[in-house]
Amino acid sequence: MAKQPKIRFKGFTEEWKEKKISDLLLERIDMAPQNDAYPLMAFVANKGIVSKGDRYDRSALIKDAVNKPYKRTSYGDFIYSSNNLEAGSIGMNFYGNASISPVYSIFAPKGDNNPYYLGVRLAMPDVIHEMVRCRQGVVYGQWKIHEDEFLNISVKMPKPDEQKAISQVIIDLTTTISQRETELEKLKNIRRALLEKLFPQDGQSTPAIRFKGFVDKWEPKVLGNEIEETGTKNRNNLPLESYSITNEAGFIPQTEKFENGGYLTDADKTMYTIVPPKSFAYNPARINVGSIGYYNGTKDVIVSSLYIVFKTSEAIHDDFLMAWFKSDIFNHLIYKLQEGGVRQYFFYDKIVQCPILLPKTPEQEKIAKLVNSLNKTISLRERQLTLLKHSKQALLEQMFVNE
Repeated sequence: MAKQPKIRFKGFTEEWKEKKISDLLLERIDMAPQNDAYPLMAFVANKGIVSKGDRYDRSALIKDAVNKPYKRTSYGDFIYSSNNLEAGSIGMNFYGNASISPVYSIFAPKGDNNPYYLGVRLAMPDVIHEMVRCRQGVVYGQWKIHEDEFLNISVKMPKPDEQKAISQVIIDLTTTISQRETELEKLKNIRRALLEKLFPQDGQSTPAIRFKGFVDKWEPKVLGNEIEETGTKNRNNLPLESYSITNEAGFIPQTEKFENGGYLTDADKTMYTIVPPKSFAYNPARINVGSIGYYNGTKDVIVSSLYIVFKTSEAIHDDFLMAWFKSDIFNHLIYKLQEGGVRQYFFYDKIVQCPILLPKTPEQEKIAKLVNSLNKTISLRERQLTLLKHSKQALLEQMFVNE
């Protein structure tokens, strides 16, 4: 069994020592004063500690909490839930003084152990695996991991100085990831706002933002007059590549989406739908959440028979139409025209009813180019963020002894 990690900081050479969680954490049972200095908090599996004010009616909860023995917790404490079976059974308080339900156990780090390090270490798979192994009960969802079992779990631990060095790397990387997530969300908000301004709103014949030189009113059309359904069954079982459509990325090969290429890799493909190049395809049961894509490849591919496939006339620039499909205008049309009970559907007979305002082709091209440029920037930031998250996960695996 490993006694030191695969990656270490210079100057640290000692073997990591095996410690029980009871050697690292000390339980505290302090009642919280009922005032605004100790806001109500909640424990959320996989997220840790969050303000109840973000999740519930705060005034009702404060009233409800009167005369209840809510526990006090401070920054660096650990809140443990014996009812959570998977990752997230323990979380760190990053928020400072707070009140939390008495159903949770509260622990403080013993000695000079680094709180952040413990927060990361005690949420790693090997500890969670031991928690699951120790669970007790007979009904799924009602199993428990009792505190004595939890405190008896062993982990390999470095000295506090090395804990601090490791923690700082993880904190820096986590902060960078958080900043990139915020930047990405801002870009998506900019795209959302831009789409609202680039297309005419209800009752308007021109958009709020236009490129220089374009002054003509947009022409009202019915989408059904500008598109044609082109999907055909793969009756000859042609060995075409299988694709899926995701809300964010559009068309992607199933080899990228599913392990071992997905269920279409070796399946009978005669019932699936052929998608020619330069075609749109969408899932009528999920178009309301963005499940529509444009295939710009050079060879025919296939998708599930659930998808509806169509092409546009020469009057529509495909990238312009794709931007329109991602706008709130189209979302409102879906809401207005969709049909069904528990699950809503938007079949081809509905999409052809959609009214659309079209500018001349050069203006369509300008709009498409601008939106595509922003989409490419967002896609690049998404890939960078994914790489950062993978790097963090790789570091966690290499900088800790968790075997």
